[in-house]
Amino acid sequence: MILPIYIYGSPVLRKTAANITPDYPGLQQFIADMWETMYDADGVGLAAPQVGKSIRMFVVDASPWAEEEPELADFKKTFINAEIYERFGDEWRFSEGCLSLPGIHEDVMRPSGIKIRYVDENFVEHDEEYSGYAARVIQHEYDHLDGKLFVDHLSPLRRTLLKSKLVGMTKGNFKAHYKCKLVKK
Repeated sequence: MILPIYIYGSPVLRKTAANITPDYPGLQQFIADMWETMYDADGVGLAAPQVGKSIRMFVVDASPWAEEEPELADFKKTFINAEIYERFGDEWRFSEGCLSLPGIHEDVMRPSGIKIRYVDENFVEHDEEYSGYAARVIQHEYDHLDGKLFVDHLSPLRRTLLKSKLVGMTKGNFKAHYKCKLVKK
């Protein structure tokens, strides 16, 4: 089932999400719905808060970058209760967008590598290291679990220049080709 994506200004996007246990109600169906929703919106990642659930879970499909990084050809993963415990490498600039901020793309600096612990959809534990595009999209989605958005990484000047767009978005002034929901405070 395609879920509505919560838009900037919705309080759930600014909450710190909670860990879950294997008995979380309807978990497997929710994961399937997240994948379907992400693909319907042409995304490469989607975090549970973006569909209104304040839980520490996100899905990532980094395969669109497989031409540049062949190891990403089948990179499709579900991350539950994730913890990035190390960030390393040179910071690099990349134009990021977000399904919760339709129409906004900005250059964001992030470290090139991460180490992360998480459980997958079967609650199997993983401790892995990622770099490049995989690290980039994982960091972006992970931010959602802590109530952060990519615009929080911008300089004060860039945020000021975006302010009218962001305020407009909280009032419903945006266009998206996918199902959206704006919850006002």
